[in-house]
Amino acid sequence: MTRAQRSTWIVGDVHGWREPLETLLQRLAVEHGFDPQRDRLWTTGDLVNKGPHSLDVLRWAVATQATMGERFVVVLGNHDLHLLALALGASKRPRPDLEPVLAANDREALLGWLRRRPVAHREGDALLVHAGLWPSWTLNEALSAARRVEEALRGDAARALLRPPGGEPGAPDEIAELRRALAGFTALRSLTDAEEPCSYSGGLADLPAGCRPWFDRPSRRAPTRVIFGHWAALGVRRMPTADGGEAICLDGGCAWGGALVAWRLEDGAIVRVRSPSSPPA
Repeated sequence: MTRAQRSTWIVGDVHGWREPLETLLQRLAVEHGFDPQRDRLWTTGDLVNKGPHSLDVLRWAVATQATMGERFVVVLGNHDLHLLALALGASKRPRPDLEPVLAANDREALLGWLRRRPVAHREGDALLVHAGLWPSWTLNEALSAARRVEEALRGDAARALLRPPGGEPGAPDEIAELRRALAGFTALRSLTDAEEPCSYSGGLADLPAGCRPWFDRPSRRAPTRVIFGHWAALGVRRMPTADGGEAICLDGGCAWGGALVAWRLEDGAIVRVRSPSSPPA
């Protein structure tokens, strides 16, 4: 690409690792001419948790949004949602890596910003989510579900929505439906023929019997390019979907000693930065 063309770089799961994020952004600028005044920057979510700098990464995201406006897009991941659940009292599972965020003097501004992030972002034939889509959804149904979930997260229903399954007996059907939609966007990896999620996070070679990746279900009805993270064992790869679209995973396993990855939407260029916890080459 020439510098005159606007580019869209999509960054995989950061998980609170500030140093590889800073190095990645520097490389995008130096090696690829990334310009925050012109270009676009998206992320697949899970800004926080597991790494040591969740607070710094969240502050970076808020500041970047102030600079780049709508050209900066963050979709919510399951770890981002857990932070919100802790803050709202919907979860009591402590996460030491998130304590600095919850204790920060600017926590309300940071968490308020996080609650306003989308769970899905579409531009042209590209759809950005953290994890996946329920195969039975059409593209319009997925986008409609995303808007309903986002409205609930920003309103009074957020606490009920973020409670763990079974944590609120007798929850209204609407909340149960929204929870299922939210799980598709932020937690889905593989599922059964009955569209029940499989409790599995490993690679494709060892998928349990009866489980298939969400993007490989024959019932899929949303042919488009879906860019996602969440599945570190899947790695960085592009795969055809069962409905003629494409699934592009950008989780390089930064939280597990792998790499933080950026992928350019326009031409598929990739930049990788090794995690500080990676073994020596």
